[in-house]
Amino acid sequence: MTDDRATTERDSATEERPIAVTLENRLMGHGIYLTSFACKDKGEPPAEDGAGIELEYEVVAETPRITRNEVGAVLRTLLTIGDERSWTPGRLEVTSLTTDGDIRGWWYVEREWFEQLGSGLSQLEFSQRVLGTIKNYRAENDSR
Repeated sequence: MTDDRATTERDSATEERPIAVTLENRLMGHGIYLTSFACKDKGEPPAEDGAGIELEYEVVAETPRITRNEVGAVLRTLLTIGDERSWTPGRLEVTSLTTDGDIRGWWYVEREWFEQLGSGLSQLEFSQRVLGTIKNYRAENDSR
């Protein structure tokens, strides 16, 4: 996903790896390989609360559709990193790919959903909203 410098660079103030590198390393254990991480806002890395993120990842699974397990793994990992760094992500836009680089589908999380999680929005409601955003590429193409 990143060049060699990104895996060794650390924030000089906190000595933490960039969020993209931390996310990439932790998702590998779930068979999810981050291929792209981009901040939608000008600030790099997304240290500001509410910074928008675009992710792209490959999954090792043979499943042609996005699964709730992969969505859950990405979200749990991102939220854990956020908790560790006292940071809340903004709008998250995600593309899921096969290991051949073919698009499996897309999903997203609104900034407000992250902000409301735990206060005005239960984990179940949050999950239902996110799972409701999944658009599987194969289903989209099969209907044409």
